[in-house]
Formats: sequence, structure tokens, C-alpha cells
Amino acid sequence: MIPIKLTQVGNSVGAVFPKEALLELGVQKGDTPYLTRGPDGAMRLSAYNDAVQRQIDMGQGLMDEHRDVFRALAK
Repeated sequence: MIPIKLTQVGNSVGAVFPKEALLELGVQKGDTPYLTRGPDGAMRLSAYNDAVQRQIDMGQGLMDEHRDVFRALAK
């Protein structure tokens, strides 16, 4: 387990990640990691993945395009 320190940054709260956490996540200074909810409900922090973002965008496009079908199926 790697501890992450939360610290005050102006009116916000920032997180300080140790070097080993950054290496494990595959991120570096200036990157934007994402906090997502996994299938088990647990929150997960991961690096940006272009392939996953394309799939999400495609899924959102399909849902927007076929909103009436999804609404009917949800009943």
C-alpha cells in the first residue's frame, strides 16, 4: 500500500504522490490521471488511455443517436 498525502492548494485540495506511485500508475508530472468506478464499485485511479476514451466516446455517440431505443428498453 502506498500512502497519498492530501494538502491544501489555495481553495482546493491537492494530492502528493510518491515517486513509486507515479511509476506504478505510469504517469508523470503534467499528466491527468482519471478516477473511475470499477464494476465492483471501488474507485480506481488510472492513467489516460486513448483506446478506452475512443470506446467511451463511441458508446456515448450511440446512446445519443438511439436515445429513444435505450429509453424504451429501460422500461
